This record gives sequence, structure tokens and C-alpha cells, in this order.
Amino acid sequence: MEGLLTRCRALPALATCNHQLSGYLPRRFPHCAPGRRKRLVLSCLFQPQNLREDQVLPLEGRSGDLTCKSQRLMLQVGLIHPASSGCYHLLPYTVRAMEKLVRVIDQEMQAIGGQKVNMPSLSPAELWRASNRWDLMGKELLRLRDRHGKEYCLGPTHEEAITALVASQKTLSYKQLPFLLYQVTRKFRDEPRPRFGLLRGREFYMKDMYTFDSSPEAARQTYSLVCDAYSSLFDRLGLRCVKVQADVGSIGGTMSHEFQLPVEIGEDRFAVCTSCSFSANVETLDSSQMICPACQGPLTETKGIEVGHTFYLGTKYSSIFNAQFINVHGKPSLAEMGCYGLGVTRILAAAIEVLSTEDCIRWPSLLAPYQVCLIPRRRAVRKRRLQSSWGSSVSHVTAAAALLHCLTLLDSKEQLTLKNLGKGVQKSTYTYVQTLVKTVIEPTPHFQSRCYSTGGGVDLPDEGSYPLITPVHSLSKVFQFQMA
Repeated sequence: MEGLLTRCRALPALATCNHQLSGYLPRRFPHCAPGRRKRLVLSCLFQPQNLREDQVLPLEGRSGDLTCKSQRLMLQVGLIHPASSGCYHLLPYTVRAMEKLVRVIDQEMQAIGGQKVNMPSLSPAELWRASNRWDLMGKELLRLRDRHGKEYCLGPTHEEAITALVASQKTLSYKQLPFLLYQVTRKFRDEPRPRFGLLRGREFYMKDMYTFDSSPEAARQTYSLVCDAYSSLFDRLGLRCVKVQADVGSIGGTMSHEFQLPVEIGEDRFAVCTSCSFSANVETLDSSQMICPACQGPLTETKGIEVGHTFYLGTKYSSIFNAQFINVHGKPSLAEMGCYGLGVTRILAAAIEVLSTEDCIRWPSLLAPYQVCLIPRRRAVRKRRLQSSWGSSVSHVTAAAALLHCLTLLDSKEQLTLKNLGKGVQKSTYTYVQTLVKTVIEPTPHFQSRCYSTGGGVDLPDEGSYPLITPVHSLSKVFQFQMA
């Protein structure tokens, strides 16, 4: 314990060193007192809440109840706000959670050699006509013309664009391959019936990776590598996803797998063998015979949400755009390709759908917008002495969390009791809540702490505020995660 306290007390010095190395001095706004930059008052956060159902349904373009738990909770708590049918404003809590998710994705993708790029959302029609997907995608493709009459689409994927980019490099050698290029950007689809909030919308965030290899064998190795990275990602998030065989659809290729999160509201159906590891989307199976083709055992059908999809493309796109490299024999060869998608905003909503109760949002611990929330007791109770102890507690936890940026200070409103404040906090998705209770005025101050992810609670002494945040994840991993 003493070693942990020593490390926590050293964090402010590490933070100072980090700022000096970066050469960046944060701007201090006039209303922020010196030394209080890392304290965030909850009442100052932009969080529109309690949107009525009759305000949401016209924007959703449908009638009936909000049947999706994640959609209802995210609207009620103020994580999202409807803009139009299938489009949402992502509010501060959701943006913070999404940024954390993107950092985890970056870690997994870069660990296998991924290089991050950023491609335009506007994609020229000639690229899509070359692959025949301009007509194949039909009405799902959002199309537009510029003032010169040139046609574009708002890209739902970027196979054409990335292949044309790689094809423009005429002197590629096999020694430079493989390329694993990925981006995390907005994507667009003209969904005929947007529903379930962020689970199925017209505008969404997606991580899409495109790989280029020198041979089919190398491309299949890369395919397995990316699939393993996806499995690692979902394991870290605590989401039990199932990798299932899938149809290649309009993207094409010769092999495809989906990562399905089992949940009752899922719009996909997949079958899992109870005797072996076989699993597949029902679209790829003979509906008249639910027998495992691998071991002849019975198949169990389950509903799920597709949160990831992988494709082995072969030379489908590289042959169209002439994406070549010089092979070991000095001859030009077509690159073997794969493409891999993760629904970033869909993962956020799906995690809430799976982990939350009917009334309270629960995030994966790595994605919780703020890990710790501090609640002071009402000012009317021994105001000065409580404020003094409260300030000491805030200073301790702030020091321990200097590099985590995980502290939220919930300001005490005189008209609200701790019970009412706690109800709001419980619904608003913090991992840990620390409350200043009556025992704080005793010679050895105590603070009531509660972990909402496990439901446990404990009274901690003043020094207990230091290890409060450590169960979230190991300190070293969380620091690396936050600073990446």
C-alpha cells in the first residue's frame, strides 16, 4: 500500500515533466482558478436530459415506443440528441467515451503494424463506377453533384479510394509489403428505416482498415492477425463477441466473418454449434437443415448486433485499379487485399445495450467517460469544516488522477439531498462515486465510496482516496491508454 501511495504522489511531477517535454502550456481561462484545471464541475457540462418520447419519435421517422434500451437511456441521460432521422448530435459524455474507444482501437491496430490515414468523405463517382458499385449499392449510396455537375458519393466504405491511392505508387516493392492502412471517420448510408439510435443510423463512425499483401498466403496470415486483434479488442472491453462466417455482400471477396454481440434486439441471426466451434450467419446456411456442417451436431440460433466485419478480397479491387508491386522475380504482380470494419458508434451503443440495467447506464470500464465522481455533502451541515475536509479529499484524488483526467466534481445544490444527487450519479455512468459523509468531520475523516460496475460499497479513510481509482485497470496500462 505504501508503495502505491508513493507512486500516486509522484504523478503530479510526472505530469509536469510531460508538459515540459511537449513544450505546450495549457491556456488558463479567466474563470478557472490556478491549480484547479483538472477539476470539472458536473453542473457545467452540456448535457440535455429528459427528452420526451413524443419529441424523439417524429425525428426517428416512425411511430411506437422506443424499444431499444440503449437508445432510450442515451436520450434520457443526455448522451445523444436527435438531429434528424438517423442522425444524432454526440454530446460531451459520448464524445469522451468514443475518444477512449478510438485510443483502444489505435493500440490494437498499431500493435499489428497498422498505419493511420484519413481519406475524404467525398468520393468521385468514376471510382465507384469502375468497381460497378455505383449501381450495385442502389439507394443506400448518398449521391450529390457539385456546381460543375461532377458526381460524388458520401463514402460508406473506401475500398475504391484506398486502392486507387496505392495504385498511384508505381514503384512499390514486395519488400515494402504488407501495408495495413486504416482510418476512423464518419461514414454515410441512406438507411431506408433508421432505428435503435446509434445502432442503425444514416451517419456513423467506423474504423475501416485495408491491407495489401504480396501473396495469398501472406494475405490470409494478415487476415488472421486482424481477426485476432478484433478478438483482443472485445476482450479488453468485456464484450463477449462471437466470430461467425458471413456472406461477402456488395463488398465482394472470397471469405468473410462477422463479429456478433449476442443481444435480443439484434437484427442479425447466427447459428452456433453446441458441440464444436462452428458458427455462421444464417444467411450462409440452408434454412431447412440446422445441422452443423463440421460435426453434424445441432445448431442453436441466436440474435446479435454486428459490431465488426472482415473480408478477404483477393485481387477484386487491385485488378480493377491496377494496384501492383514488383515481386521477388522483378515482375509486376497484383496486390492481395483485405478490408476490415469496426462500427465505432455502434460498439458504444451495443455495450450500453448489453451491460446496462433498465434504469442505469453501465460502460465498459475502459470507456466510462469519467471514472470517478465526487459528491459533497449539503453545505448547510457544518459548512466550513466540511468544505475544508472536502477540499483535502479533492486534492488527494486529483493528485492521484493527474494523468488520468478521470475526475468529475459534482457540485452540491442546496436544494438536493445526497440521496437525490446519488440517483442522478447512479444513472449517469460513473465507475466510482465518492461521497463526503458525516464522518468526514471526525478526527479520522471517512468518505463513502461505491463502485457501480460491481455494486459494492465501502467507507474509506482520507488516505483511501488514493487507491480508489486503481481497480479500474492497472495504473500503468491506464496511463498508457490515456496518454497514447
